[in-house]
Amino acid sequence: MKKEEVKKSFSSEFLVDTSKKEEIVPTSDYNIFEDKKLLEEIRSKVIQNIIDNNVPKNMNLNDYINLEIDKSLNGIDLPIFKRNHIFNLIDNEINGLGPITELLKDKNVTEIMVNAPDEVYVEIDGKLVKDESISFINSDHILRTIQKIVQPLGRTIDSSKPMVDARLKDGSRINAIIPPLSLKGPVLTIRKFREDLINIEDLLRNGTLTRDMAVFLEASVKSKLNILVCGGTGSGKTTILNILSGFIGDRERIITIEDAAELRLKQSHVISLETRVDNYESKSEITIRDLVRNSLRMRPDRIIVGEVRGGEAFDMLQAMNTGHDGSLTTLHANSPVDALNRLETMVLMGGIEIPIPAIRDYIENAIDIVVNITRLSDGRRKITEISEVSGFNNDDIKVTPIFKFEQIGLTSNGEVDGEFKIVNKKIETIKRIKSKGIKELEDIFGDAYE
Repeated sequence: MKKEEVKKSFSSEFLVDTSKKEEIVPTSDYNIFEDKKLLEEIRSKVIQNIIDNNVPKNMNLNDYINLEIDKSLNGIDLPIFKRNHIFNLIDNEINGLGPITELLKDKNVTEIMVNAPDEVYVEIDGKLVKDESISFINSDHILRTIQKIVQPLGRTIDSSKPMVDARLKDGSRINAIIPPLSLKGPVLTIRKFREDLINIEDLLRNGTLTRDMAVFLEASVKSKLNILVCGGTGSGKTTILNILSGFIGDRERIITIEDAAELRLKQSHVISLETRVDNYESKSEITIRDLVRNSLRMRPDRIIVGEVRGGEAFDMLQAMNTGHDGSLTTLHANSPVDALNRLETMVLMGGIEIPIPAIRDYIENAIDIVVNITRLSDGRRKITEISEVSGFNNDDIKVTPIFKFEQIGLTSNGEVDGEFKIVNKKIETIKRIKSKGIKELEDIFGDAYE
């Protein structure tokens, strides 16, 4: 009987030692071209020649860049990948916005953060990751990129004005801060504008809220309740505000007020107002507070303020208390109770001398519903609480939770595990919604709706 032939592997046939495996560590973009001085010299020379219009008429720009790189590298032996690195660097600076050009085009990237030449972070699907494929030559390179972005917007950034906050043409938000305020060097943050509008169905699919919560919020908007959306930075407050605004009827006159226009309403009667900051051409700053005051003279049915941060809080509350029902706004806070406390503080910061009990009474009369959205530890966003503001508990404003997300723990893959619950059905808000003839909440609140 013949023995079975054993098929030999490549490693056994050629006595390859497989016990030692070298880990292949990918080279970061920053480390591809180590000689930063030479890289800067080549970049400066080629770009200056282009600025000086030295490009021959019979040669296209890419060919010219390649030719100039060849001249600059004469006598220097460089592998092809380093040469490509130089070309891409110069090409992006001429035809785009520097190294972040491709990131701005990538629809999966929602935020770009440049902390240092070799520290570029991006947010994808709510998660923050370091992008090793993008880098800058040095801090001056970051500063040049910032200046190239803000100059067409009529803004400037230098040692006398070391901060800038602006909006790109596509609606993306840009913030930059440079020395002496930033000790690490120029820091650039871009929150990209979503081209695809998120609707309530998207939030339901993502598990941001339940269908019962969505029906309740729609009924609240249609009933002209005043709604405050709160949450932390990047939690999705503006997204929720945009969706809530979509429930407003088409026949109403809506005035939106924002620092940088991000809301995109589809109704036919929308007036969008945007603040103006000081720049090198004008010293006449127009604040949120100025626009809120002016909006009251524009016969609004609804006033939507992108975010309240200071003295405009009092003017917003005043609008809500003087017949402008159904107003919407957002603010930074970690819970509905914290949101109302911040509102109180903002009114006091506005320099208006009103007793604290009177301010609280003003807030209690103005705000009907508080929606809290949270960015959880796994990067996902959820509406963790919807509460109503109804009366007082001793001297404190009474906040009654209606819907709540309760976290149980974490799953094996690190995602937050929890469930949405209806905490209270007997709420004052139901009476106002019912009085508007809205019946969609009967199945949710049962006997409480009778």
